[in-house]
Amino acid sequence: MIKTLLKSVREYKLSSILCPLVMVGEAVMEIIIPFLMTSIVGQLEALARGKISQINVGALAINASIMILCAVFALICGVLGGKLAAKASCGFAHNLREDMYDKLQTYSFANIDNYSASSLITRITTDVTNVQNAYQMSIRMLVRAPVLFIASIIMTSVIEPKMALIFACAAVILGIVVSICMFKVVPYFRTMFRKYDDLNSVVQEDLTAIRVVKSYVREDKEIAKMKNATGEVYKYSVKAERILTVLMPCATLVLFIVNIIILTVGSNMIIGEKIYGNVKATDIQTLIQYSAQILSGIIMVAMCLNFISLSKGSMDRICEVLNEKPTLSRSDQPLTEVKNGSIDFENVSFAYSQKSDKTVLSDINLHIAEGETIGIIGATGSGKTSLVSLIPRLYDATSGTVKVGGEDVKNYDMDTLRNKVAMVLQKNVLFSGTVAENLRWGDENATDEELRFAARQACAEEFIDALPNGYGYDLGQGGVNVSGGQKQRLCIARALLKKPAVIIFDDSTSAVDTHTDAQIRASLAKYAPQTTKIIIAQRVASVQDADRIIVMDEGKIASTGTHEQLLRDNEIYREVYQSQMKGGEENA
Repeated sequence: MIKTLLKSVREYKLSSILCPLVMVGEAVMEIIIPFLMTSIVGQLEALARGKISQINVGALAINASIMILCAVFALICGVLGGKLAAKASCGFAHNLREDMYDKLQTYSFANIDNYSASSLITRITTDVTNVQNAYQMSIRMLVRAPVLFIASIIMTSVIEPKMALIFACAAVILGIVVSICMFKVVPYFRTMFRKYDDLNSVVQEDLTAIRVVKSYVREDKEIAKMKNATGEVYKYSVKAERILTVLMPCATLVLFIVNIIILTVGSNMIIGEKIYGNVKATDIQTLIQYSAQILSGIIMVAMCLNFISLSKGSMDRICEVLNEKPTLSRSDQPLTEVKNGSIDFENVSFAYSQKSDKTVLSDINLHIAEGETIGIIGATGSGKTSLVSLIPRLYDATSGTVKVGGEDVKNYDMDTLRNKVAMVLQKNVLFSGTVAENLRWGDENATDEELRFAARQACAEEFIDALPNGYGYDLGQGGVNVSGGQKQRLCIARALLKKPAVIIFDDSTSAVDTHTDAQIRASLAKYAPQTTKIIIAQRVASVQDADRIIVMDEGKIASTGTHEQLLRDNEIYREVYQSQMKGGEENA
């Protein structure tokens, strides 16, 4: 896990290495200062007791100067360490988010199905922030604290070994307390992050569907759902923090007890009870300072472990994304050209999960010639969308072969294949930006005239020209400023700009009227005769002029033929047609 995460450090390795070194320098200076202070105080005490007639001013000045230099050097190291830690941790988080997002772009739909959108958002935002904080603490404090602790123990041993034993015992006690707390708190943090996923899911769902919420007057229900989600996060956060709050009082208690023992034992040593050992009065102050440094070192380690335990669940979740193996294999020598728009399905079966025994498609054998217009119709769940999703490799067939242009789709470079197979999805998605910016998703180098031509083919030019500022009109997030039918026509125009060999309409004209639907199909037949067109529709009117119509039923091809042939020979198609004709007459 650590190895996976550290790959994202990259150009920030130098800062990550220099920061601990600088922090060691600061710790060493903090160890030296009390030792130098002992020498100065010792001279003053000797003068006060009459053991010396005058102070060695030269030695005193040298010690004082060294102390000042040590303090200044410690200050510089502290400031520099903070800057290096901030640069390294922020850069690490920046790279980690980029690496996660880049990895997500390699996912197939099968990979994406393993995660909810809210979970991925939490991982890229909250989880990365947690790991960033833990990384900053690790390279800054997790090096400084042990150095401070070990060096203070050594200096204490030089003054009086028995005192070092007291500190060691105190450190062991605190270490046990810290370990117990970490063991208990990690499961709560893991659960808390899962609750964050639920919270983000509620927020995302409600904000995306805010119009539906308001139209059904469900505000109170959704507010209650939100309160429940935030309440769950609060509950597990409090449980974790209650455990962690034990650390500081325990460390403070141990520090006070150690100081009491130092004063008691040290006093006995000073008054001459040799059974305890032998220290000077000036050593007591130094020992107390070192005790504070030893225990502060332990507290720093506890804080670092606090951040690490908090981020442990986040690390697991991030690594889960980074280590996910894309289900779509890539050819070592991929083809970079699609010869034509012919499509072949050879004994194709498909299941969304490799572990599932139930197949969505079974034994599909189908040949579609270049330039042919194919209609696909069938009940919900019959496998229509699953079938066409195999063509641009949004999913891979579980068994059998899918070919485009006479070649197995697995042999193509992914970008080459998807640039030649345009798919207008059932759920039309537009992005923040202008009409022109959205259309240029199909071809970022498209000229204004090409934009207009694609819009004209999709019957979108008229309403675009009527918009304020035309092609420069800002659509808002998700295209909220246009209607459903207008959104569909913009998505069709965007797909046409790719000049694809194959274009797939997955029920993508459901929100436009039948007249406009017919105009779009007529325009495609006229201006893109060599493009293979696959139209999935619920309306018979949208497919009845197709060269062939495929009727899907329970993941299989029930029948294939023209409109007239299917009306005569296929009961499913005939029932759909008659029900729609009857509905049309009733509406009339």
